[in-house]
Amino acid sequence: MRLTTMTDYAMRMLMYVAQHPDRLCTIAEIARYYDVSEPHLMKVTHRLAQHGWLETLRGKHGGMRLARPPEEINLGAILRDMENDFALVECLDDGSSRCILSDRCGLTGVVQGALQQFLRHFEQYTLADIMPGPPAASAPLAQYVKLAKDVYSPADQGSK
Repeated sequence: MRLTTMTDYAMRMLMYVAQHPDRLCTIAEIARYYDVSEPHLMKVTHRLAQHGWLETLRGKHGGMRLARPPEEINLGAILRDMENDFALVECLDDGSSRCILSDRCGLTGVVQGALQQFLRHFEQYTLADIMPGPPAASAPLAQYVKLAKDVYSPADQGSK
């Protein structure tokens, strides 16, 4: 199963905005941070605001902020709001299937079960659960020893 770029950007955007609760964030700064297209993020922002995940303010000093605390933003709900198509195989596509096995194939149930498990897994988490920790660059450099072109972790030091 693969999430669309829209959903990927939505999750990233929500994480970014959640890390800055004290101010409004702009599409331009988020686009720069993730190195993604501003027009695409405009679509994502619009959709997230339509579904009540973001509050947006227009104008020169406008921007966006979370519409509710990260602990109240369920990832399964975001996924359902952002994804357009959960028909993983043709037979799950609202009755328009042309598959000759549709009425006697066991694959449909297996795929539906996998999709439901996938969605239920996301429903167990909130935005607060996936917030990035401090950048890796803040880890003490003494934990790593550089030898030639290879980098070894502390666990590897005894074997090299």
